[in-house]
Amino acid sequence: QTLRILRHYRTLSISEQKNPNYLSFRRRIISMAEQSSDIASTLSSDMEAVSIAPSQPSSSTAGIEMSEEVEKRYKIVRSIGEECVQDEELKNLLAKKAAPICYDGFEPSGRMHIAQGVMKVINVNKLTSAGCRVKIWIADWFAQLNNKMGGDLKKIRVVGEYFQEIWKASGMNLDKVEFLWSSEEINARADKYWPLVMDIARKNKLPRITRCVTIMGRNDTDELTAAQILYPCMQCADIFFLEADICQLGMDQRKVNMLAREYCDDIKRKNKPIVLSHHMLPGLQQGQEKMSKSDPLSAIFMEDEEAEVNVKIKKAYCPPKIVQGNPCLEYIKFIILPWFDEFTVERNEEYGGNKTFKSFEEIAADYESGELHPGDLKKGLTNALNKILQPVRDHFKTDARAKNLLRQVKAYRVTK
Repeated sequence: QTLRILRHYRTLSISEQKNPNYLSFRRRIISMAEQSSDIASTLSSDMEAVSIAPSQPSSSTAGIEMSEEVEKRYKIVRSIGEECVQDEELKNLLAKKAAPICYDGFEPSGRMHIAQGVMKVINVNKLTSAGCRVKIWIADWFAQLNNKMGGDLKKIRVVGEYFQEIWKASGMNLDKVEFLWSSEEINARADKYWPLVMDIARKNKLPRITRCVTIMGRNDTDELTAAQILYPCMQCADIFFLEADICQLGMDQRKVNMLAREYCDDIKRKNKPIVLSHHMLPGLQQGQEKMSKSDPLSAIFMEDEEAEVNVKIKKAYCPPKIVQGNPCLEYIKFIILPWFDEFTVERNEEYGGNKTFKSFEEIAADYESGELHPGDLKKGLTNALNKILQPVRDHFKTDARAKNLLRQVKAYRVTK
């Protein structure tokens, strides 16, 4: 019965996993795992049980009292993650290491949407403010394996450079950030990289690897190329190759990050990479769990003109008095509030007058009660987004190199 429930769990979307019934199930499974090593073993093989196992302080963490400074750093880093595996390990890491290495990465695959742009700037700046070093892995070879930009490495390179221009223009703190091209780093240290990939591949069965293909935007039922089977083994190897203490990627990448933790068990390595998975911003249209680059109305792109932003937000799904599953409110929660520390709505006095909110709870309460109308919320969201994006627009209009990169990227056909 447990396995049947778990297999059903694997089909759930991230939003469905937040359902109170699922959370109750999660607690029940944790309790079962605590009572039976057999169940814990079964969970591990079928469902990456480490992701739902209770956080157990190691002998080195038990008794450690965090200083005020470490507590502050922990709160900053932890605020990034919708999920952290495991919290005690993160506290222990920050107590022992002044400059942990955080790994993030991306496939250069067309124009950059706002989650890749603004959310990454917010997260990276939080990490560096907490003393972390951030290694951003420009996964050009991975994009080629996954047939992005038609597998054309020259086009992929252009897109990678365009991404860097956006982050610089958006205010990313680059003092403790390294941009590393996967092709260059792997070629430079091939003797270390490929034996690691091979060992990960040898220690995992094919079904476990195919479960990870969702990291590429694929399904395990898709007809996969051999290259796409190799991809998860390589991404898992990246974590160790880059000597990462923390994997700071989206929830859609958690399966391969959990694979890395399982690999640590296989090789009897005590220090596992901490998985800090950030929230996935939904598309702007109803029922879109993720933004789609192939659907222009589903996402705000980082160099969208003011008029384009206005139209997209105007057409966005925003049901009155409903907070759950409302993409406009998610934009405010995960982009506007972290960026400005407030959200302002401008209204005529007869409709309540101008109001500045300092927390998402305030906004949600007014919206659910009907005090905050969708039209007013959308107007405030549009104004805030355009303020954030204006420096990026200016950069791509005034900087000759950036302008040329954008022209090329817009001309490319996006491939899946």
